[in-house]
Amino acid sequence: MTNNRRARRWTAVGAVAAVAAVATTAVSAIAYTEGGDLRPAATIDWHACTDSDFRQMQCGSIRVPVDWSHPDAERISLALVRRPADDQAHRKGTLLLNDGAGGSSIEQLRLAMHIGMPKFAGDMTAKFDLVAVDPRGVGHSTPIRCGEAAKPAGVSHFPHDQAAYDALIAANRSFAEDCRRRNGALVAKVDLTSTARDFEAVRGALGEEQLNWYGIHYSALLGRTYAALNPGRLRTMVLDTVLDDTGDPLSRVTQEATTAETAFDRFAAWCTGSKECALQGHDVAAEYDALVARADREPIPTGGSAHTPLTGEDIREATQDLLTLSGLAWPELGTAIAKARAGDAGGFTHDPDDTLDAVQVQVPACLDNPNPVHTFADLSRLEADLSRVSPHLGGAVRSYQAIAGCLGWPDPAEPVKAGAAVQGAPPALILQSTHQALAPFQAGAAMAGQLPGSVVLGREGDDYSMFLLSRCVQEATNRYLTTLALPAAGTTCTD
Repeated sequence: MTNNRRARRWTAVGAVAAVAAVATTAVSAIAYTEGGDLRPAATIDWHACTDSDFRQMQCGSIRVPVDWSHPDAERISLALVRRPADDQAHRKGTLLLNDGAGGSSIEQLRLAMHIGMPKFAGDMTAKFDLVAVDPRGVGHSTPIRCGEAAKPAGVSHFPHDQAAYDALIAANRSFAEDCRRRNGALVAKVDLTSTARDFEAVRGALGEEQLNWYGIHYSALLGRTYAALNPGRLRTMVLDTVLDDTGDPLSRVTQEATTAETAFDRFAAWCTGSKECALQGHDVAAEYDALVARADREPIPTGGSAHTPLTGEDIREATQDLLTLSGLAWPELGTAIAKARAGDAGGFTHDPDDTLDAVQVQVPACLDNPNPVHTFADLSRLEADLSRVSPHLGGAVRSYQAIAGCLGWPDPAEPVKAGAAVQGAPPALILQSTHQALAPFQAGAAMAGQLPGSVVLGREGDDYSMFLLSRCVQEATNRYLTTLALPAAGTTCTD
């Protein structure tokens, strides 16, 4: 399993809060079909949460079709947790929380409880019911579970010859077929469009004319897709660390690799000069490169039996997510490098988050992204291009892992068409760090161009989930959620 989980541990923390008393009632409403016709919505089965982390909240579930083109056929369950607004007399509506691909919003809510939210959430928790929903295939909703590893030991995402490329494709196909056997038709229906239709069913069942959307990373794409399918059904959209899927896939992976490499360079400079880093005073980039080369020659043990020894490729694929929060993840990365040099690479597998499943990331990636690679020669050219813009990480970023991990995937990709203005979407508040390992700053402008009237609020720094860290971001977000007022174009938060 990759370290994709780690970055998610922080992503929803700034958007969720502590408990408050609620009634335990079932809600039913009217929902709209894709063609605009009214039909009875599913009912949310609400009950008092028994989980101690969600005391006095409501837990619920709703049944939705596996295939929305056959709404009366097989169904799956979506899990929800609702925290009511503290100030019900001035309640503005429901704020729907959604995390990145494969991330459990409910588990993010649990993590927020553990750190004592909502001390700084302000109007977000005072005036909005917060509803965390695990998307189809994820977490507490009907999950995709597979028996094989998405990337088994001995298989490389960076094959050096045709035989290794063929082995990668064979492993991907075996993984996909195992997932199909265990999960049936759901494996081919965890795409953005199917997931967005689920959220419209949730809106109808909540009895809300409009939702407020708080989306992070992949969920920014999901929110845009929802808005396009359901014009007028969103009142606000707060989109944190957005992705740009308007260009061709090769440009997208190159931009991400360039961005992650810049983040690594910034980390290395910080680590060399910081007392908070285990490698203070060292040439951190050189030591990282030496570690990767050593692990490629002889994989490094992880200090236990839960993980096989890590190759250099494994270490590079784990690094991007350790670059996403400078104040918290960067010290972890410095320690992980130092310990791996001493013979224990466990720091590149450690994951205190446990809200993300690598399988539940990989499967939708193969459905939502067209694969620009069709031959070993194609992949070799891409590897060479990425090595030029990413000499330390070698281009081992999420979008590359999706390309390599989806080669030979049996279900065709059904990507959402991106780039055109979405009619009926509200102007969005887009939060984008100036230096983020997951998404280039210019991706914010690309998303704003699809949501007319939107504003990108920059935040100087390297961090993900800026509502957690910046008072400036918190104030701008709450002002927008409550009054619809956006900051002036070009505003950048510096705290």
